[in-house]
Amino acid sequence: MAWAEKRNIRLEYIQPGKPQQNAYIERYNRTVRGEWLGQFIFETIEEAQDQATEWLWTYNNERPNMGIGGITPAMKLKTAA
Repeated sequence: MAWAEKRNIRLEYIQPGKPQQNAYIERYNRTVRGEWLGQFIFETIEEAQDQATEWLWTYNNERPNMGIGGITPAMKLKTAA
């Protein structure tokens, strides 16, 4: 909690036994673990950060998302603007 407080980040919790309140985050976390985090062994925090940055770019710009019609989040953002 101290880490979040130092950065003025307010933590919010879901009700116990109600994972559907957090469905989007849980789905994203599952994707991160399956497609990125579980695929590598990192030697340094910098290496993990570099890989995370690369994966996020791919996730947003190259990887089709079936939840938004099979297009990338970047394409969805362009159509919304």
